[in-house]
Amino acid sequence: MANSNVIGNNVNDKCNKNPHEGHRERLRDRFLQNGLEHFEEHNILELLLFYGIPYKDTNEIAHSLIDRFGSLSGVFEARYEDLCKMKGIGKNTAVLIKLMPALFREYEINKMNKEELVLSSPKLVARYASKFFKGLAEERLYALYLDSHCNKLGFQLISTGVSNMTPVDVRLIAKYVYEYDASSVLLVHNHPSGITAPSKSDINCTIKIAEAMKCIGIKLSDHIIIGYGDDYFSFCNNDKWRHIF
Repeated sequence: MANSNVIGNNVNDKCNKNPHEGHRERLRDRFLQNGLEHFEEHNILELLLFYGIPYKDTNEIAHSLIDRFGSLSGVFEARYEDLCKMKGIGKNTAVLIKLMPALFREYEINKMNKEELVLSSPKLVARYASKFFKGLAEERLYALYLDSHCNKLGFQLISTGVSNMTPVDVRLIAKYVYEYDASSVLLVHNHPSGITAPSKSDINCTIKIAEAMKCIGIKLSDHIIIGYGDDYFSFCNNDKWRHIF
């Protein structure tokens, strides 16, 4: 009976052993030694999927995800429901994928929040604010509150919308003006399409809020639209719309 148990345990060990373990160890070691440099997109995704899919070939799944969503960033920006429809992707793995861009944002925001921030130009505002929009598939509108020396007092989410429109709550913007005792306000929102040209609703929104701020004695200094990478649009820097401010 003792020999029988030993044989049974050996069989179970072989069944439970991950047949891809050698490949996984090599990929992990490569990352630990050199980071993600020279990794192809599917290799990066494959490495991540190790931690959501223990016993399957994640290389094939990584390829299918990138084929379906177009790129590594496309996979991270995909809807949770669409990820769950992919072969080999369960709920936990879909959550793991969606966690990544949110984690990137929080990491960069956390680093910035430890610094004294003087945001005295549209370029500096765009560089700061862009971290908040990474990986988002919907528009978000933030209000940036500054003192008289352009020091950041607060950066508040005002509203969240669908892929091409976000509602505006003027009263909420004004509420934070008083809470921060701000000297000026800037609006910042993203265009998930990456195209930074202002829409008609963006223009109307800017005019509406500029007028509302004047009524309470506060200057709306700019409205900045964030696109892909370092691309942004500043109403205040544009000759056609500078008169709003």
